[in-house]
Amino acid sequence: MSAISPYAPEDAGAPPSLFGDYRSTALRSPLKPLIRVPQTLTETTGPSACWDQLMGAADFDLTTQHGGPPQGQRIVVAGRVLDEQQRPVPNTIMEIWQANAAGRYIHAKDNWDAPLDPNFTGAGRVITDSEGRYRYTTIRPGAYPWGNHKNAWRPAHIHLSLLGPAFATRLVTQLYFPDDPLIDIDPIANAVPMPYRNRMVCRFDIETTVPNWAIGYLFDIVLKGRDQTPFEEGSHDH
Repeated sequence: MSAISPYAPEDAGAPPSLFGDYRSTALRSPLKPLIRVPQTLTETTGPSACWDQLMGAADFDLTTQHGGPPQGQRIVVAGRVLDEQQRPVPNTIMEIWQANAAGRYIHAKDNWDAPLDPNFTGAGRVITDSEGRYRYTTIRPGAYPWGNHKNAWRPAHIHLSLLGPAFATRLVTQLYFPDDPLIDIDPIANAVPMPYRNRMVCRFDIETTVPNWAIGYLFDIVLKGRDQTPFEEGSHDH
């Protein structure tokens, strides 16, 4: 069994559970003060086996999962997972899910007027190496309407879920793209105050870009501390 240190409750940047402009938070935010449950050995330890032995091989290329190439702009996203002292965090599994190039998910409740892509599921998984590095290939997702307010559109984004060595440790965040004008008017993105919101935006990188094939972006993830990447509120405890 391997042990991990509990995440600090003062980590910065998490959005509040209730944010007025994000209307559905009024229905699901807690009505009473939260009770912090002390972490026990169950929450701070996990199996020492490799993730691929538990969950199967990583699926780091979302563009080769079907019979043909998906529609849209191919991109490569790479970076490192780091702790509060900028040390690499190896053997961290990162789950990926996203809309397709037209901004539509393969989900029964996503039925807006945008095409599905039979060659794109929008889900994958990578595992950080000994230096905390990860890399995956996908399609740049499209924006989509979401009904929060009049003419509401979500900026292009990729959902990321990170699992540490403890089964109860799960961090969830979103990756946005630079120069997207929808970020500034999106209530979900704006639930994260500045300057923390900028930590959710990847950056273009010519060295990661693959000539004649895919645009490259870098996105480092800091798990806790002063430079922490913003995660959903409470996800440090789940």
